[in-house]
Parts: sequence; structure tokens; C-alpha cells
Amino acid sequence: MTKPKFGVVVFPGSNCDHDAYNTLKHVLDQDTEFLWHKDSSIGDRNVIILPGGFSYGDYLRCGAIARFSGIMNDVVRFANNGGIVIGICNGFQVACEAGLLPGALLRNASLKFVCRNVTLKVENKKTIFTRSYDTGSYAADKISLPVAHGDGNYICDEDTLKSLEDNHQIVFRYEDNPNGSLDNIAGITNRKGNVLGMMPHPERASEGIVGGSDGRYVFESIISSMN
Repeated sequence: MTKPKFGVVVFPGSNCDHDAYNTLKHVLDQDTEFLWHKDSSIGDRNVIILPGGFSYGDYLRCGAIARFSGIMNDVVRFANNGGIVIGICNGFQVACEAGLLPGALLRNASLKFVCRNVTLKVENKKTIFTRSYDTGSYAADKISLPVAHGDGNYICDEDTLKSLEDNHQIVFRYEDNPNGSLDNIAGITNRKGNVLGMMPHPERASEGIVGGSDGRYVFESIISSMN
């Protein structure tokens, strides 16, 4: 098996990059490096994190400028070849803008920034991102993670929604929808199952000292699937 080597992309305006790095490097003791947005290659990294924040100030549309950062060409190549990518919050928006995931993220239905813990239902426990919620180290049907976003309202057309449902690509759903997302969608994968996008922040709920550890098992699922 391949040992995971995590790369956390840093865009101008990223503010959750250090949270992701801390969880992977110091909480889970994984080989982790920052990747600068102007780099042309992800190097030897084999798991890529597109972190939360406000890349390029969220001008135009959230993630629309970051999608054209130098490193994204290689991230797209990597993902299209089956490489593992997680887009968290703003990273989810970037992944949609880059065509790695279907749909788009709009302003919250309330038109207000939402920052609180939410309860999620784990809809698909068979993905490389959720196996530990099934028979792994932390079996759970529902988990609690924080959200912090103003543009988390997931939308797609009817055909795309049907495809997401038919192919079991909806991984997480909100129990109490904080942003108006279609069908309570909080996280999805691409059809191949190697790219995950989610608005809640697993990296901010990965150790008890911050109030909960439900999120660490997203990363532990990947680690266990590669070891």
C-alpha cells in the first residue's frame, strides 16, 4: 500500500490551511507539507487538501479566481488520474469551479454568515473518506462538525441531483440545514469517489481540546485505506 503524503494548498486568503496542517501533522502524525498556490506541481504529495478561507477575497464568485492558480492545473490532472482530493468549505467551492465536482455554491438562503456546530448524517459510509464511520475506529450515523461560511448553499440541476443520488455520491447531509442547500446536501464526491467536497470543517473538530473529534475520522478513513 502507498503511505499517504498530504499536501495542503495555500491560496491568498486561505485561513484554514494551518488547521488542516495541524490536524494532519500534529494530531494524526502524518507526512504533511504546505503547497503554495503559484507552484506548478504538487510534487510527491498523494493526498491534496483544498482548505477553507476566502481565496482571493472571494471576489467574483467564491473559488472562481483560485481555480486559475498555477497549482490547480496539476491538482486537476492529479484528481482526473484518480488522486485523492478534499475540498473543505472554500476548497469545496474551488473544486466545483475547477470542474472536479458538479454543482455550485451560492449565498446562504438567509443571506447571513453562519458559524456554529451542525449535525450531519453520514449518508455513505463506503467511501474512502467515511469508512471509519462504518466499521472502523469510530462507527457513527451522525456526527457534529462546525460550519463557517456565507456561501454554502449547494445547488445543481435535477439531472445532476438524480445522478448524485443514483451513484451514492451524497456523503453528508445536514440534519438542520444552515444555508438552504438543495436536499440538505453538506458533502459530495465525484463519480469516481476520489474527490470529496464538503462545507463543514472536519479539521476543526479533530481533537477533544477543541470540543470534539468527529472530524478526524474523515482523515483517518483515508489513512487506513492507504496503509
